[in-house]
Amino acid sequence: MKYKKELLFFAKCIILAVLLFLLCFTVIMPQYLQNNQAALLDKVKRLEALEGPKIVLVGNSNLPFGIVSGDIEKELSMPVVNMGLHGGVGNAFNEQAAKINVQEGDLIILSPSSFDDDDKIKNPELAWITIENHPELYRFIRVKDIPDMVKAYPSYLKKCIKLWTNSIGNFAEEGVYARNMYNEYGDNISDRPESLPELEFSEVRVPVISQEYADRVNNLNEYVTKRGATLVIAAYPIAYYENAPAKEEYAEFEKELREKVDCPVISDYTEYCMSPELFYNTYLHLTNEGAAIRTEMLIKDIQNFLEKKE
Repeated sequence: MKYKKELLFFAKCIILAVLLFLLCFTVIMPQYLQNNQAALLDKVKRLEALEGPKIVLVGNSNLPFGIVSGDIEKELSMPVVNMGLHGGVGNAFNEQAAKINVQEGDLIILSPSSFDDDDKIKNPELAWITIENHPELYRFIRVKDIPDMVKAYPSYLKKCIKLWTNSIGNFAEEGVYARNMYNEYGDNISDRPESLPELEFSEVRVPVISQEYADRVNNLNEYVTKRGATLVIAAYPIAYYENAPAKEEYAEFEKELREKVDCPVISDYTEYCMSPELFYNTYLHLTNEGAAIRTEMLIKDIQNFLEKKE
């Protein structure tokens, strides 16, 4: 009898846990459908819909806030999708976009601004805010990420419950980081005419390359190559101001990067050292003019690479 009671209690606990799980995933979640991270839903939809050779931009927010994808598509006659997302989730999360709908002839361009990660999701709670209860986004979570995601879930759920109970979740956000500020390519189309007063460059430094980063990119290169696609690394915009690191230091970094990764590095990082007036609100986001200049440089990098490849 005792064991039957314990078994019954255990069964009730499981049923309760399942009911709570269903309540959370079907009623309370999602609560962040209009913010910056929700733009990933639209980016993935476009990426999955494109057939044939395409250009896929993968990395952090230096891409949506620094690339005019339509210009690349026009110059190279290949459809483009800008998968760049908030760097707060980390390289390991963002790079999973490079594995979606990979087809023969694809050119996948990685453009990170940091190279020293430990192969973990940088901010699991932000990752939850990004994927919520969208099954199509769960591919961004690797098996090794699950323990960290489980630990972060209560904190994320607490915020969801607060938004839900106050009926303020999924509201139409305004400003530069709203979901509706992204166009069909995945670029952020907010008007950025000039640098904002709060812009500062204290975090600008020459990147350090971790072995974990190099190993993961090399594995990704193998994955992409087996499917007939090409993985390359392109430079990010570098704020070159009065107290910035010397260009020679970036040249040394580029040399080390080329030695550690198996995929081609198609950019000269010293050429991407840009005037501080071309940056908008962070040391990685560009003004309208800055994005146009950076896009032109990337187009030339791609053209030069394709010519050499042929």
